Amino acid sequence: MVPLLLVLLLALVLFGAGFALKALWWVAVIVLVVWLLGFVIRPAGNGGGKGRWYRW
Repeated sequence: MVPLLLVLLLALVLFGAGFALKALWWVAVIVLVVWLLGFVIRPAGNGGGKGRWYRW
């Protein structure tokens, strides 16, 4: 009974880690797309030049 519980616990942990890593990959891809779009769609800065789309 104990080995079965350990195997089920291990499967649950590995499934959770795999799901979290897949979700983090999607978040990373979305952030990369937004970052790249920021270079394409930039508002004009002072003097008519290209401005920065971020605040810092």
